[in-house]
Amino acid sequence: MRALVIRTIRCTAIATMIGAVAAVPLFAWGQRGHYLTGQAAAAKLPVAMPEFFRAAAAQLAYLNPDPDRWRSRDESSLDPALDQATAPDHFINMEVVPPDRLSAALAAPNRYAYADTLRAAGVDATRMGYLPFRILELTQRVREEFRLWRVAPNDQVREWIQARIINDAGLLGHYVADGSNPAHTSVNFNGWTGPNPNGYATDRRFHSRFESAYVETHIKIDDVLPGVDSNAVAVGGLRPAIVAYLRTTNGEIEHLYQLDKAAPFDANTTAPDNKQFTAARLAAGAQMLRNLWWTAWVTSAPASPASPASPASPASPASPASN
Repeated sequence: MRALVIRTIRCTAIATMIGAVAAVPLFAWGQRGHYLTGQAAAAKLPVAMPEFFRAAAAQLAYLNPDPDRWRSRDESSLDPALDQATAPDHFINMEVVPPDRLSAALAAPNRYAYADTLRAAGVDATRMGYLPFRILELTQRVREEFRLWRVAPNDQVREWIQARIINDAGLLGHYVADGSNPAHTSVNFNGWTGPNPNGYATDRRFHSRFESAYVETHIKIDDVLPGVDSNAVAVGGLRPAIVAYLRTTNGEIEHLYQLDKAAPFDANTTAPDNKQFTAARLAAGAQMLRNLWWTAWVTSAPASPASPASPASPASPASPASN
């Protein structure tokens, strides 16, 4: 009963926040799409996650859109430094280089070596995008913060670390959500480019029509939750898992345009296939996010048996955990 009451309170708090920000200008996946991704991921957390993390479900959902909030026109009009520096973190244009060169670049030890590899191939990394590295870097940060939390010397320090974990886990959610959107993995991010024998949309409103106007009007949390598996899975290798996730998303780009050709995405679209596709993409983002949070927690445990200072003992990383 207690678990049911807690979950009901959390869901109510998230729903209230979503309604409160409905009038905020929309960005990638729109405010609603990002909120729904964070909300669904938090709703599917295993009970073995630390209680402070599960209790922060509403905050994790609220933080998901934050990296877009930072890119406001108000701030960019004063100085474009933040907007221009962080914009490439939101996407990866996978078609810019051949698959073998892309694989070599993504195997680079860090984003700077990745940029060097691309530069040697005549490609600007800011055009290619840094999304896989942003997801990897933030997952690593959350994992290291969990390590620090486990051995915190006192309750005060542990509370400070908890605040940092929630903040970074929320921000991680934004980029994972971006990675579930085919338009964030392709040069065809805002209208089809290049040869277009199938006559796909080329209008420069395509991006916002799909991820903002359509999602805001037609997608609810109950559309997304059924697509998120209840079993959390610890990712065996972060980098290959992130790359595979983004490649899967990129593989849906033409399907997205096919659906739009049949029934253009906008606030008035009622085609069931469009709704099914969009909900499935958001669910894929929520599932990946939940699994990365879980991975950061369970793989933060020391290799040796947990010390008495550890606040909790995680489930085995090799075993899925249900919520």
